[in-house]
Amino acid sequence: MFLPVRGHNRGHDRGQGGSDSGDAGGGAGRRSRALKTVGLGLAGVLVLGVAAAGWAYWHLNQNIKGVDINSALGDDRPPGPRTAPSAEKAALPSGALNILVLGSDSRSGEQNKELGGGDSEGARSDTAMIVHIDAGRTSATVVSIPRDTLVTRPSCPLESGGSTAVANYAMFNSAYSVGGPVCAVKTVETLTGIRMDHYVEIDFSGFAKLVDAMGGVTVTTELDIDDDKSHLHLKAGTHHLNGTEALALARTRHGVGDGSDLGRIGLQQTLVKALLEEISASGLLDDPAGLYRVADAVTGSLTTDTGLDSLGELTTLGQSLKGLSAQNVRTVTMPVVTAPWNPNRVVAQEPDAGDLWTSLR
Repeated sequence: MFLPVRGHNRGHDRGQGGSDSGDAGGGAGRRSRALKTVGLGLAGVLVLGVAAAGWAYWHLNQNIKGVDINSALGDDRPPGPRTAPSAEKAALPSGALNILVLGSDSRSGEQNKELGGGDSEGARSDTAMIVHIDAGRTSATVVSIPRDTLVTRPSCPLESGGSTAVANYAMFNSAYSVGGPVCAVKTVETLTGIRMDHYVEIDFSGFAKLVDAMGGVTVTTELDIDDDKSHLHLKAGTHHLNGTEALALARTRHGVGDGSDLGRIGLQQTLVKALLEEISASGLLDDPAGLYRVADAVTGSLTTDTGLDSLGELTTLGQSLKGLSAQNVRTVTMPVVTAPWNPNRVVAQEPDAGDLWTSLR
């Protein structure tokens, strides 16, 4: 009787010890499985995050359309901006820069048609601005070129082969119509003697989406605007405009001043300064989500030279301009006078126009 009891006790003790050991092993196993599950979950989230970031980068990159202007024009161009030699390579570029910015109705599509844009075959550059960024990139000059300016349009290479003929006293915006971005750049360089380091084009719907992505823009107009063609009707004063309204403001010329392109340029320059102030006040450059929203809106309607046709290159340019404030941006219009033989056209006013281009070299 004694031995069985002892044997039972020993078995009971072992059973208890085995039970305790099993609980500890089971708890460690459950913790291990839990940690593995959490680890796999985190890895999954990380993979999805990387994939989403990769897709977003690819998506924005794919949106941008690039034109190889340098190869098309070759070496027959003005020299680039003079930059001071640097002992070491800076993290971000800081040299002077000239960018030709065009606003066009060159893209077909329902949105552009609704906003007043033409089709691809009727391409026009309704807005042309040379953005000259000074060395150090803390100040800039934006020069508007009236689209009705009569210029010498040089011979331009065509994508299909051959080239266009030289045209004297051609309207400035015809360069884009006959030869696209390449001819627009060459015409500007011929007119100014200044090399364009980059080219940026945005269409109607892209501009409207840009303003909407920024949450609108606040502008102050000095005169009433009553333009049935652009569908804009504003009393003099301060207004917060959405994308469609801002685009209408940029296109308005009838019912403002003498109804010429010069009156529209004044409104466009007001709008440019207002957009720069909006970017600065909103802290957009430090807001990744906001930057993505704006980039997604812009890149789908953007054409650039091949030096800016990737998200990385655009980001680097944007970061290099973080020290540029709206207060340090000067807006001017190329000096012009009415053409003696055509009251609806203008020609460069010399020597003032030449002095302006010299100051930007």
